[in-house]
Amino acid sequence: MPDPTAADPTLELTQQLMRQASVTPDDANCQKMMADRLSQLGFHIEPMRFGDVDNLWARRGTSGPVLVFAGHTDVVPTGPLERWHSDPFAPAIRDGHLFGRGAADMKASLAAFITATEAFVADHPNHKGSIAFLITSDEEGPAKDGTVKVIEALTERGETLDYCIVGEPTSSEQFGDMIKNGRRGSLSGHLTVHGVQGHIAYPHLARNPIHMLAPALAELTETEWDHGNEYFPPTTWQVSNMHSGTGATNVIPGTVEVLFNFRFSTENTADTLKEKLEGILQRHGVEYDLEWSLSGEPYLTGTGDLVDAMQAAIEEETGVRPVLSTTGGTSDGRFIAKHCAQVIEFGPLNATIHKLNECVAVDHLPKLSGVYRRALEKLIA
Repeated sequence: MPDPTAADPTLELTQQLMRQASVTPDDANCQKMMADRLSQLGFHIEPMRFGDVDNLWARRGTSGPVLVFAGHTDVVPTGPLERWHSDPFAPAIRDGHLFGRGAADMKASLAAFITATEAFVADHPNHKGSIAFLITSDEEGPAKDGTVKVIEALTERGETLDYCIVGEPTSSEQFGDMIKNGRRGSLSGHLTVHGVQGHIAYPHLARNPIHMLAPALAELTETEWDHGNEYFPPTTWQVSNMHSGTGATNVIPGTVEVLFNFRFSTENTADTLKEKLEGILQRHGVEYDLEWSLSGEPYLTGTGDLVDAMQAAIEEETGVRPVLSTTGGTSDGRFIAKHCAQVIEFGPLNATIHKLNECVAVDHLPKLSGVYRRALEKLIA
């Protein structure tokens, strides 16, 4: 029987990882800590460094199906230290919660991946297929030299992935209540509308780009881009920044710059959204330049082996039946989904991620490990 006074192994490893100040893109030795544990289980360890980014690919087994645990060791900056109740890189337990940067996003999940795998391999040393870890330190940053580069390298050498569990914090109101089975796409634009600068008392000698844009902007804000579908909410378009003028009150500006973003469903593509938006600008006679930036296409994993296994594993471990959702921001799942047919995300509560005094409930940690272990048992035991 396990010693009830012994510390939970997932809690211990979470704290060890949290003590590493791995602010993106610095891995701060986290991947080595994980690799050392995995090597003892017979994993082939393959560090992959691209640019200034450390990545880890580790695999146990040579056959399929391949189940991948994916995540990131990097964390966002702490913000003002004086507003933390304790050192963000000295994990502290208060009121049943573990506090520190990375607690929920996502060092608890990384630790649970490891302890779940250790328990599973101890029970199933000759499991079928393969278990793999795809870990990056570039998820919270530009995401240029991390998961996307590892996936490219694996694809080039013909490695296939069958199932992927990303450890993002997905639980909403209670632990286990939500699985992300997809994510919306993200398409940003930098719009510059050109007018003619002039004296505000002589508007007939100038052309105000703000006035030129206003009717088009009104139409853009009222446009229904799509109605969404069973898994995705409707596509949204939002202005994030607008800048114009010299700061003087008597000068008509020569340009106005607008930053905007689409979060879009599978009912649209980046190309269809570009075409619709530029059609509105052209219909209103706007003279403009427009630079586009696609952060990720939407992806979706419908019902199937992975979703069924995760829903069952969560319900067995927590008593909660999780719902499927595609809400929230982007994740590295968008890169993995291009080469892996079934990708889901599951992790702890997301209420405090990126905030001051980020935390995770201590009693959720063994349950998180238990969910991942049960998923392994259902898919490759």
